[in-house]
Amino acid sequence: MIDIRSLRDLIRLFYIFRSEFKLAMITTVVLAVLGAFMLPHKYVSDARLLVKPGRENMTVPIDASDRQTVYPQSTTRDPIVDEEKMLTGRPVLLEVARLYLNELSAEAPKPGVMGSIKAAVRKVRKAISQGVSQGLAALGLVELQSDEEIMAAQLASHFQVSHGPGSNVMDLSFTWNEPMQAQRVLQTWIRVYTDQRTAVLGRKGLVLFYEGKVREVDQQIDSAKSLLRSRLEQINGTSAQERLDMLTKRLNDLRTRLAEINAERSALQNGISFAAGRARALPKESVSERDLSQSASWLALSAQLAELKRQRADALRVFKDTAPTIKALNDSIAQLEAQLKDEDRVVQRSEKRTPNELNASMERNQLEKSVRLQELNTLYAAFDKEVADLEAARRKVMEREPELGRLEQLLSVAEKSRGLYLDSLEKARIDQALDDQRINNIAQIQEATFNPTRSSPNSMLLLFMALPAGAMVGLMVVYLYSLFDQRIHDGGRFEARFGVPLWSTVKDITEGGPDNDFHASLYRIYGTLPLERIAREGIVLGLASARVGEGVSFIASRLKTLLEAQALTVRINPDQVKPAPGEVILLEASGLHSNREAFVRLSQANLIVLVVEARASTIPVVDNALGVLRTAFRKVDGVIVNRRRFEVPPKVLRWLQR
Repeated sequence: MIDIRSLRDLIRLFYIFRSEFKLAMITTVVLAVLGAFMLPHKYVSDARLLVKPGRENMTVPIDASDRQTVYPQSTTRDPIVDEEKMLTGRPVLLEVARLYLNELSAEAPKPGVMGSIKAAVRKVRKAISQGVSQGLAALGLVELQSDEEIMAAQLASHFQVSHGPGSNVMDLSFTWNEPMQAQRVLQTWIRVYTDQRTAVLGRKGLVLFYEGKVREVDQQIDSAKSLLRSRLEQINGTSAQERLDMLTKRLNDLRTRLAEINAERSALQNGISFAAGRARALPKESVSERDLSQSASWLALSAQLAELKRQRADALRVFKDTAPTIKALNDSIAQLEAQLKDEDRVVQRSEKRTPNELNASMERNQLEKSVRLQELNTLYAAFDKEVADLEAARRKVMEREPELGRLEQLLSVAEKSRGLYLDSLEKARIDQALDDQRINNIAQIQEATFNPTRSSPNSMLLLFMALPAGAMVGLMVVYLYSLFDQRIHDGGRFEARFGVPLWSTVKDITEGGPDNDFHASLYRIYGTLPLERIAREGIVLGLASARVGEGVSFIASRLKTLLEAQALTVRINPDQVKPAPGEVILLEASGLHSNREAFVRLSQANLIVLVVEARASTIPVVDNALGVLRTAFRKVDGVIVNRRRFEVPPKVLRWLQR
């Protein structure tokens, strides 16, 4: 587990797996150099064949006219694929292998020491291969193959044929260990392919066959037309489908009209019933009356108010406005005026009786709706009778429809068959003429070439790319090792991964004495301790580790020296675990899975810290140890990563800091 945060961390990753990088790079360079000097040479012979339109690769019927120079391609099927399958088919392969073996047997051995050595090696290799094949065949694992089959498989593995999208040119390529033999094999291959193709595609007797089929189809068409004509006269239509569509359309229109009439009838009946009920509830006459007069109470109050005003006028002759009598009269006058405002002054009453106009209108409306309802009933009966007649006619047509459909389908199939037979007849005639003249649509636009320059291996390229390829493979190995590396190298992402706070990362001092980084890591542990609690009541700190030798005793001794320098009392593994104020007790519990006393000591600790050795402890081990501590003590207060080493050399770090 390495936290990659900058270029320096990437360089550190390289130095961690530097030995693996060197091994992968050296192996790659050695393989590239050996390949440049020891791989067998390969020579390629090329040829091109043009597949002209016509014959068996046509995707449209052949026209009896001159062939076009540029023929439009069809997207339904690529005919060149069939040609490639024929070119690499087993009959062609076996024939080429047989001819090549005959050439090898007739060829004289090459003079010289190298020729003799190669011939001897070839014989030994053949004998070994035959012995192994016979042994495997005796065990039932493989089947024995002839020399031609073995050579055919070998030739097929070195032969390639391809063509570009939309192109009619087949590119042939054959790779062999000698340029002259590669050229001869490719020439033989093309010759065998063209000969076998002409022999296989030759058609005999197709013209007579298609002429007989055309006559049979003509008789079927005449019989089907005569029978179809008589059946159509019975249903009085041009076709069953046309007659059914017409009847169905008329029926749908009538049913729609009947539904509308039925809905209108229901609406009229409901309207008549509702109007009759409302007419019975309405009065036969309408009465209107009006009578206007002054209210008796208003007149009495007005007279009383006038009398009080007269009395006040008489009293003012004797009394002043502030006299009690005047005030009493004013209050009475104000009360009467307020009461007079609340009284209605005018009273209306009148009466007029006339015939009810609404009742008469509803009676007229009922009469009109009754007439309309009678019209709809008559129209509904007429439409219903027409629907019954149309349904009877449609049932008759539907009874005849299967036979008519069968006859129409039979006639359509027969006509299509006649057209196809005629096209095939014309094509068969053309093919027969082409076969008679030995004309093929395969043209060799490029003969098999002789290329003395080897195609592989490219020794200069292998030597030039050896170091870059080795470096890339080495970096890939480093990357893969970093993916599968489960070791803990530093404290980066430790708390996020394990859910335990990281107290400190202690530097490894095996190669040198303590330095500032080492002391700073110890002071970081000291700063994490609860100093106030230590001063008040003391503390017991348990240092645990999953395995023995992860540095628990080392951390305890160094931490004791630091705490004593801070005027604190420190004891390590005392018999009586009871701290005094200002005292720290360190309990060592290394090797949780093998030390029985570890859990007894940790049960007396106030704080439990797990010590993890960098570059030695793995994530599963730490996970297991934390799980054991959490199960036993419900908590783990922190983790200390011990012997942390920064693998990048100081001179590289100084160069990066420039």
